[in-house]
Amino acid sequence: MEWVPAVLGEVTERGVRCRLCPHHCVLGHGQVGACKVRRGSADGGLETATFASSVAHVDTVERKPFFHYRPGTSTVTLAAPGCSFRCDYCVNFRISQYGRDDESVWNANAVDPADIVGQAAAMGGNVALSYTEPSLAPELTLELARLGRDVGVEIVWKSNGFLTPEAVALTAPAVAAVNIDLKGVDEQSHRRLTGGSVRPVIETIGLFREHGTWVEVSTPIIPGVTEPARVADVLAGISTEIPWHLVRFTPAYRMRDEDPTSPDDIADAVAAGRAAGLKYVYVERALGDDGRATRCPKCGSTVLSRGVWSLRENRIVAGRCPDCGTAIEGRW
Repeated sequence: MEWVPAVLGEVTERGVRCRLCPHHCVLGHGQVGACKVRRGSADGGLETATFASSVAHVDTVERKPFFHYRPGTSTVTLAAPGCSFRCDYCVNFRISQYGRDDESVWNANAVDPADIVGQAAAMGGNVALSYTEPSLAPELTLELARLGRDVGVEIVWKSNGFLTPEAVALTAPAVAAVNIDLKGVDEQSHRRLTGGSVRPVIETIGLFREHGTWVEVSTPIIPGVTEPARVADVLAGISTEIPWHLVRFTPAYRMRDEDPTSPDDIADAVAAGRAAGLKYVYVERALGDDGRATRCPKCGSTVLSRGVWSLRENRIVAGRCPDCGTAIEGRW
């Protein structure tokens, strides 16, 4: 892994404090932070090892998932190393838990930002950072965005939202859209599951919206953790326009012995979202095509229909319902 200078380092008497995430690690020379991909440098600064990726493939933006951002767009997806959480159910732990778990063996290639942007531009698509934690790679994100501006390539994130306000302010101009995981809103259960506080995640959702980045939210329905009605109320308190993706929990990693989320529990979560006033509530697979359709919040017409991870039909005209003219929030 190649280490290069990193942003958001603050020099203190005890070492360099990383201001990227709320862990606020203070690092001496060679000391690695909780994320395992940022460390103190020999000159007293901060270094990162995130100009690399374990994947580089093309899929649709719906798979991130984004349902209200450029439907049907092809996306070049990268996964830089590391994560600021250590979620017990992580299906991507073999790449996200680099440096924490013996089963996580980092096997990746260096990223050439110009080449990645060129690939995306050739297909009229964008670049996504996903599978691991993209907010740990602000340097890569900023470079991809800089190169992408002149050729119409935007950058999107699938993130845990565990950022400082300084990190949001730095990266928001470079991130066109972000889908943030909000796994629950109870502080104790969230910290037990992830190793981090939930409060910064909730604040990040609001901050990205304030900065003009398009925000969608995903919530895995995890037994004993999620409490969908409480999550829905929190989201509605930020904005009822936020698309909410409900994800079926799949037993994995340290939670292999748990039961998967039942369809009835997912249906109850959908009802909770609608009762809270959320306009757009989605389920990717468990409830079939109906769970993935976008409907006009006024007249109920289906304005977007989708397959499991693909666009089928987009009836939106200039950002509005073709039947009643109501605005459909998103980046169309």
